[in-house]
Amino acid sequence: MDSPEKVYETDALIAEDINAYLDRHQHKSMLRFITCGSVDDGKSTLIGRLLYDSRMIFEDQLASLEADSKKLGTQGQEIDFALLVDGLAAEREQGITIDVAYRFFATEKRKFIVADTPGHEQYTRNMVTGASTADLAIILIDARQGILTQTRRHSYLAHLLGIKHLVVAVNKMDLVGYDQQTYDSIIAEYAKFGEDIGIESFTAIPISGLAGDNIARRSENMPWYDGPSLVEHLETVEVAVTANQQKPFRMAVQWVNRPNLDFRGFSGQIASGSVKPGDSIRVLPSGKTSTVKAIVTADGELDMAVAGQSVTLTLKDEIDCSRGDVIATADDPPQVADQFESTLVWMDEDGLLPGRSYWMKTGSQMVSVTVQPPKYQINVNNMDQLAAKTLELNDIGVVEISTDRPIVFEPYADNRDLGGYILIDKISNATVAAGMLHFCLRRSQNVHWQDVDIDREAHALQKRQEPRVVWFTGLSGSGKSTIANMVEKRLHASGKHSFLLDGDNVRHGLNKDLGFTDADRVENIRRIGEVAKLMADAGLIVLTAFISPFRAERSLVRSMLPEGEFIEIFVDTPLEVAEERDVKGLYKKARAGELKNFTGIDSDYEIPVNPELRIDTTKMSPEEAAELIVDKITGAWAYTI
Repeated sequence: MDSPEKVYETDALIAEDINAYLDRHQHKSMLRFITCGSVDDGKSTLIGRLLYDSRMIFEDQLASLEADSKKLGTQGQEIDFALLVDGLAAEREQGITIDVAYRFFATEKRKFIVADTPGHEQYTRNMVTGASTADLAIILIDARQGILTQTRRHSYLAHLLGIKHLVVAVNKMDLVGYDQQTYDSIIAEYAKFGEDIGIESFTAIPISGLAGDNIARRSENMPWYDGPSLVEHLETVEVAVTANQQKPFRMAVQWVNRPNLDFRGFSGQIASGSVKPGDSIRVLPSGKTSTVKAIVTADGELDMAVAGQSVTLTLKDEIDCSRGDVIATADDPPQVADQFESTLVWMDEDGLLPGRSYWMKTGSQMVSVTVQPPKYQINVNNMDQLAAKTLELNDIGVVEISTDRPIVFEPYADNRDLGGYILIDKISNATVAAGMLHFCLRRSQNVHWQDVDIDREAHALQKRQEPRVVWFTGLSGSGKSTIANMVEKRLHASGKHSFLLDGDNVRHGLNKDLGFTDADRVENIRRIGEVAKLMADAGLIVLTAFISPFRAERSLVRSMLPEGEFIEIFVDTPLEVAEERDVKGLYKKARAGELKNFTGIDSDYEIPVNPELRIDTTKMSPEEAAELIVDKITGAWAYTI
């Protein structure tokens, strides 16, 4: 390898005229790609070589790289290109990639953003993050090792995430003497594997990232290979933006632009297709139609805009359109639904809780979503479908989800912007999963709300009371059921129409199939919430006495009801007091290990943050508590004609 001091020069135009340099690159197309594969297959070294060969390393960076290579490198006195990318101290010390590292470089024909993704299985979520915006994936295979488990895993994930262009780069060919038979054997094995998981085509290239063979130019060391070099292929492959321009027009509205009373436009990035003034459009999910009046940008109006451009559209008609809506071609709009089948990649340390409500963000739409127990989990090492009740960190499964209102979507395979989404925990605001929509469930199209003449207001008027859901929550043995029962007796005596839903009683029928795992507790409260809502619709005052240990589920039930109808009562009893009472002997069994997932012992209870009422049972009797509850909120139940 030539000495870098003698041959290496960056583009002189960068120092001479930076504006001219930027202008030269402005109109080049952009390709986003990732490198992936098993640990030590040479991903970081390849990216370092690409940066080096494209003259994207400055003198100070090169000097630092040479010093670091001698101190931390794995190539003796030679340059260790991997150190250009492995920026974390932990990565350099271990010689592995942990985080997703993004790097920019350019050639005469195209600009590139490359993501170096980690190979370890425990960092699968990082790999998914890097792949979510990629047009192409380079799957590296060590010529000495052949196809490994992580090679299969990353190939499957790249295919799952809709990456259309795959390059299988058999690396370290210099270490096997540039042997064609070794290369052909690996490619034949990969072709069989690719066919099994649905990969229809890929480009195979033998390379050496360290020596530079078949990277920027074709190598003389492998005369038996007559295909393009890696850079030649990267420069000519079709980018997603170009392909998306041939699809029907879709643009998610990110912002309603209203700088003054005379202008109202709808801003966003075009996800697919093209649009011109005069085109007929449809706004979804409302279905309202109009015509494009103008395409406005900071540089003036355009005659046409295509996928990838960020624009503001003005319409000829004043129709309702807001952030989260999708503007689409009128005669070929996307679908609208509220129930879907989806692939889900779980990315959080805490596992999925089926039945729990999460935030779902797809494009600029944000809705509440509930995930059902997985239909199956996918073993990405051998593609087996496994039975599963939940998903843990880095697990991938197929699930059914339902949103609280219809959303605009297209299958992820057709449109990443309208088919991809993330899930966000409502309490911590952490991103817990990434998902890909397959299709809407037929029942979401066939099941509709039936209008009835006797509505919830009529039921309330008949009973001359305001419906309420009074939610008693607290530890086992806190006195929830006792106090709730006394409250109902007082309500009944005063002529109020009420019903008490008790935790133990409900588990004899409606919820007899549920246990006490976190997932079952979530589903238990979800079902009770739905029943309580129906009873409130009937005009009743519903009392519920459940431990309901999680804030998220209590918040879910609150969100089901009109504002002010949900009243949370925290029956606050210290654990030691509840354990002393232990009327049913449950704490004793839990302490002895005979009762698993018992709240307060080996399962958490999340104390209410802002309950409407807090009852300290160490300072008042159940009778006093019941009297206080009725006195405090009876006025809110008085019906006014």
